[in-house]
Amino acid sequence: MLDQANIDELRSRAIPEQHNFIDNQFVINPTAKRLAVDSPIDGKVFTSICDSSSEDVDAAVLAARAAFNRGEWSKAAPAYRKKILLKWAEIIEQHAIEIAVLGARDNGTDINTAIKGEPLGAANTLRYYAEAADKLYGEIAPTSDAVLGLIHREAVGVVGLIIPWNFPLMIAAWKLGPALAAGNCVVLKPAETASLTLLRIAELAALAGMPAGVLNVVTGLGRSCGEAIGLHMDIDVLAFTGSGAVGRRLLEYSARSNLKRIYLELGGKSPNIIFADASNLDRVAKETAASIFRNSGQVCVAASRVIVQNSIKAELCEKVLSYARSYRVGDPLSLRNNVGAIANLGQLQVIEDKVQRGIAEGATLALGGKRILADSGGYYFAPTIFVDVEPTMSIACEEIFGPVLAIIGFDTMDEAIEIANSTQYGLSSVVWTSNLTTAHTMIQALQAGVVQVNCFSGADLTVPLGGVKQSGNGSDKSLHGFDKYINVKTAWISLDPN
Repeated sequence: MLDQANIDELRSRAIPEQHNFIDNQFVINPTAKRLAVDSPIDGKVFTSICDSSSEDVDAAVLAARAAFNRGEWSKAAPAYRKKILLKWAEIIEQHAIEIAVLGARDNGTDINTAIKGEPLGAANTLRYYAEAADKLYGEIAPTSDAVLGLIHREAVGVVGLIIPWNFPLMIAAWKLGPALAAGNCVVLKPAETASLTLLRIAELAALAGMPAGVLNVVTGLGRSCGEAIGLHMDIDVLAFTGSGAVGRRLLEYSARSNLKRIYLELGGKSPNIIFADASNLDRVAKETAASIFRNSGQVCVAASRVIVQNSIKAELCEKVLSYARSYRVGDPLSLRNNVGAIANLGQLQVIEDKVQRGIAEGATLALGGKRILADSGGYYFAPTIFVDVEPTMSIACEEIFGPVLAIIGFDTMDEAIEIANSTQYGLSSVVWTSNLTTAHTMIQALQAGVVQVNCFSGADLTVPLGGVKQSGNGSDKSLHGFDKYINVKTAWISLDPN
């Protein structure tokens, strides 16, 4: 599917300045502030986006509310919404290479990962929720014959979505799919460093026949556009994926405005627990490397902490180091490479700072630990491994969101559980063992929304992704993804003729 000549032609295309997408059209605001968009590939500016004001957000929310009230989407037969969503998915798939290249220019994900995870992944997600749209039934309560108790499931109204810069299409689709399939209208804010592909698929939604006002995209900084969404009195539900600091701010905005429901996915520090009885240590090491170095570690479920039984620690470390050295970091639009760039300069600096803290705290740097390919102007960081890490060190506790692996030893299962549960996060986890009792014990003991046994990234759309503790609330993916975007209404009807 991927051809280097085609990729190179697409990467050379000029991208005009971008505008908000409201009411099925791009809206040019001549007074709007502009934000330069630089590519992590080479650090060069190649377009600009709107830094939306509260007035811009008002326009988008007004369009969404008007569309919801008109009812051509919210009150339509679910089969109609299904038809439009399926058509949208088809069109996204038709434009997959174009969209993947545009996304790689914007956020640096290597093209092989981008094509599968972004346009193709988003299309697959939209199809899943489209097919579910006409299969969401209400309920009849178990009452006496004198009463009819009905439980209705209704769209909440206007949904705000704030999407991060890593895998923006994939994560947006996890939220757009159920929100739109349930009949809601949406105002979506991408990350200011990864807005281009979401603007493009909104345009394709209109081409698929989605009514005006159902999907609106406004771009800009968190302190302007994001705050306006969080404080808006006419947004009913807000779903966010990103940092804990911003998540707390959004909860404050809800309290200061209309008490809109807030759903948060706030990242993790996922443990990768390897017992001495794990079979096929080569496979374990290979998947361990992939779990942290794929997309330069910019993955919310990245297994950034290896917690390995001391009796196999040395052997495991050597195997992981070998696989880590095999990764080819560089231009994400070259098919020769399998790891691209760090998404933006600010994140690159965060990674550099956290690595230096790990060194200062006494962890042993076994591989990497520095920016590479700086002469390209792009933002690249070498696969990095720390060994002899203590569980209390910052690199073992804090989310780095980069290609940085911390390896920690343990002796007993209880010790492994204590280390795994010692951070503020509880999103994902991995366990490697050939003992069924150990596997079930760990599943019960780990404080995480997802426990993967003898695999990494095996879970698909059929199961939920959600966190506990400070990794957030609510779930993306699966039929549980609808729960955030539906109100439950009781109808209690007396059938007594007297």
